[in-house]
Amino acid sequence: MALNGMPLLLLIDDEPAQKRLVSALAARAGWRTIYASDLETALATLGTRDGMQLDAVLIDHWNPNIRLVDTIIQIRDRRPALPILVLTSQNDVHEAVESMRAGATDYLAKPIAPDRFLAALNSVLDRSEEHSGELRPLTEKLSAPLAFNEIVGGTPHFLAALAIAAKAARTRVPVLIEGESGVGKEVIAQAIHAASPRHRSRMVAVNCGAIPTNLVESELFGHERGAFTGAFERQIGKFIDADMGTIFLDEVSELPLDAQVKLLRVLQDGEVQPLGARLPVRIDARIIAATNKVLEEEVAAGRFREDLYYRLNVMHVTVPPLRERSSDIPALARHLLSRLSSQQGLRSLSITNEALGLLMQHDWPGNVRQLQNVLFRAAVLCEGDVLTPLDFPQIAAQARTHAPLASSNQDAADHAEGGAITLYEQTGHIRQLSDIEADVIRLAIGHYRGRMTEVARRLGIGRSTLYRKLTELGIDNVA
Repeated sequence: MALNGMPLLLLIDDEPAQKRLVSALAARAGWRTIYASDLETALATLGTRDGMQLDAVLIDHWNPNIRLVDTIIQIRDRRPALPILVLTSQNDVHEAVESMRAGATDYLAKPIAPDRFLAALNSVLDRSEEHSGELRPLTEKLSAPLAFNEIVGGTPHFLAALAIAAKAARTRVPVLIEGESGVGKEVIAQAIHAASPRHRSRMVAVNCGAIPTNLVESELFGHERGAFTGAFERQIGKFIDADMGTIFLDEVSELPLDAQVKLLRVLQDGEVQPLGARLPVRIDARIIAATNKVLEEEVAAGRFREDLYYRLNVMHVTVPPLRERSSDIPALARHLLSRLSSQQGLRSLSITNEALGLLMQHDWPGNVRQLQNVLFRAAVLCEGDVLTPLDFPQIAAQARTHAPLASSNQDAADHAEGGAITLYEQTGHIRQLSDIEADVIRLAIGHYRGRMTEVARRLGIGRSTLYRKLTELGIDNVA
């Protein structure tokens, strides 16, 4: 950390306009930027007082005559632990792979996206022991959005969440998705949009936590030219951009209170008023909000408006963390590896049951996103065609000592085909029949998206019997 308490970024670039842009974006996240016009100057800077305080290096690869890999290697040789970000107009997956092999931490493509850049800077500061050494994936999203039937997961609680989301898709009411960071809230939001009558229109995603407080209203609702100092041209807000489609408000809990008031008015009146505009604009945008916090607790603490909470929480979806559905990891890992192989420069890889067992032991504080990152790193660095425990050194080092590997390996083999019902307790004894029966019913409710007639038919019982069992077993009826 720099002496003044601000994180410090070294930008290697010789273009004045790009320097100003990067510096301005970094300042939004509270970073201070110093510069080097070439590699020689950058290497010299590493030995200075500022250089010893660096939190990250950003290489703007502008010169085709200079090998990006060589630049990364020389910086890495001098400062092995210093995060290196790469910015290039050459949107080449092969180059990205080579950069990461050389030691790059993250890879960004021009034109630089502010949200993506700020997220990359924040990830540098947010790395914990659980995430140390793990690379971010080449992109935040691997490919096209998934439909509900393509989302991998077979545990009862996860399927119940999908069932609620699928029901919500058929309506136009607001949806609130809660869950830890990395559980796949945006994936579910995309599935809701894709299954809705609005699927032909676009879904506009907004990371509320990445917008500077003084720009929130302008970003969400737009502004007219001259509305405030620096408003040199008219800007269409995200809500107007999402008209007739869906707007996804990620990390909605991070909105300041005054912006929450404006959002409440949009929900109540269906109108937005851009800054500086004389008249409001009528819009029709379906709102899906997501947060990694418990909004009820935020309301109780006075950080989130109660009236807005009830407006957003018409349909509520809680996505369980990965540690609560470890039996999904084998199928999920294979699915992610399959999607990774579709990217240019990466090949198809299989994974051993021993490796799956190792992955099932981990707590995954970063959830599915962390699993994706780990698999991406392993896929990039693996020299063979099969991933083994040796390809996951960070996970192996953090393996839980109370869960024997042999047992986890067996679990991985048992669940390799997607089974989601556990028959044994941790003690090794058979679970009670009522508990197994409850899991089967929950699984059926999720699998058939809450269609209780179909659930009863597939289970071979009558609807009245099914509802009686729901009461007896204490199962919430998501239908």
